[in-house]
Amino acid sequence: MSPERTATSQPLTATWATPFAPVVSPRTAVGRTRGRTHRRPAAPRVARTALLLVDGAAALTGGALALAAEQRHPLLIAAFVAALAVLNGQAGLYRSAEPRLLLDDCPAIAARIAVLWCALAALLAGLPQLAPVPVKALAAGCALHGLLTIAGRGLVYGRHRAAVARHPAAALLIGPQMTAPRVAAALLRQPASGVRPVGIVAPAAPGARQQAATSTAVYTRGPQLPVLTTVDDVRRAVIQNGVRRALLMGSPSAPEHQPWLRALGELHCEVWQLDTPPSPYVLHPDRGAPRHLAGFPSRPVAVMPRRYHPGKRALDLLVSGALLVLTSPVLLVCALWLRLSEGPGVVFRQERIGKDGRPFTLLKFRTHRPADPMESATRWSVADERQMAWFCRFLRRSSLDELLQLWNVFRGDMSLVGPRPERPYFVAKFSESHPGYAARHRMPTGITGLAQINGLRGDTSIEDRCRFDNAYIDSWSLWRDISILLRTAASLIRPTGS
Repeated sequence: MSPERTATSQPLTATWATPFAPVVSPRTAVGRTRGRTHRRPAAPRVARTALLLVDGAAALTGGALALAAEQRHPLLIAAFVAALAVLNGQAGLYRSAEPRLLLDDCPAIAARIAVLWCALAALLAGLPQLAPVPVKALAAGCALHGLLTIAGRGLVYGRHRAAVARHPAAALLIGPQMTAPRVAAALLRQPASGVRPVGIVAPAAPGARQQAATSTAVYTRGPQLPVLTTVDDVRRAVIQNGVRRALLMGSPSAPEHQPWLRALGELHCEVWQLDTPPSPYVLHPDRGAPRHLAGFPSRPVAVMPRRYHPGKRALDLLVSGALLVLTSPVLLVCALWLRLSEGPGVVFRQERIGKDGRPFTLLKFRTHRPADPMESATRWSVADERQMAWFCRFLRRSSLDELLQLWNVFRGDMSLVGPRPERPYFVAKFSESHPGYAARHRMPTGITGLAQINGLRGDTSIEDRCRFDNAYIDSWSLWRDISILLRTAASLIRPTGS
């Protein structure tokens, strides 16, 4: 059973701050939300498309001016435009969900234009089969490209800010009922932020209804916001209001926030964390300057199910298949030795929890025989190495008993790299006592992972493992999987057991 299924269910009653609220009441919501689909706000998508068109048109115009002196090079111009789009995308210049200022992006835009034109000049100089292009023509094309880009982007940015101010996106505030109204009032005083709070998400508390209503009335002098106290209320508010963003005031790993974040992730809502009050010690990993929303430092929180590169599954199939073939003699020798020395029952099967809380049967070589199934499922360490045969101790310390899990990887039960899977009993136990433990199941479990290559194997800190596993998921890349596999292979020369 997954930790999500074992979580305590929320009551199905809502605490409403006032009858006049942006969220439709529960009675009128029944029968109206069924079958309704929601679209993201049109303004960000239009702005992103417009920015791509502006950059492409400016690059085409500048390239045509520079390269049309004696001979046109359509393929070269097309490659130039494509390279510009890639560079701008890598720099985040097409992330138009929030209003932007042209002056903030000018250094990044100018730097990439200059780099591309220098690369184009070097390419033309190194390819004698192409017609030579005068330096003056290249300089004129670069200048025209830059001017058109600045002018076009300035127009798009201005129209986008105006559209966002006219049609702000509905948002939910997640946090204490004494803090959320103050943040809501600040957002309402700054329509240029493009956010319109429609509800406050907070656990039910005695007197919370009156506090939220009073505080909101003091700060906003407008319609009071409803307080949503259950997951059902949050889902209803998202559906009724077309909410596509939630603002979190607090830590994403806090246990009280996990039900809300899971529900918002299922509904494909963006979640942004606000620093209230701002902290000078918070690092912002995003490129460029830290983002601010009505003066509050903000950064995105990954709550939606992440779609990983298909190369991860391809890497699992390739490596696990090759290792199964290469290690088949070792597997055969281990199985025969265990059968002759320990008797029948060479393969140990145990239920573990994988991605999204789905159970699967994990395979290992049997190095210890528990007293009964209950001991195997609920005792943290069932193996006493002092009572084990020397060959079983060797299998455990060298991790050869884990080789059968390559078949789990090949079948798709788990991955080569990911958080280590655990038994259902301990998943439920650790999910209650360690914040963020359940979030490890956002990704397929693995044979090895970031925690394991940092020495967190066997009887080590669950809190540390949880932190390393979530850090791996948040910064996943295909190359990181490869590097963890290489570091795992290197660590086999100094095995410590599992």
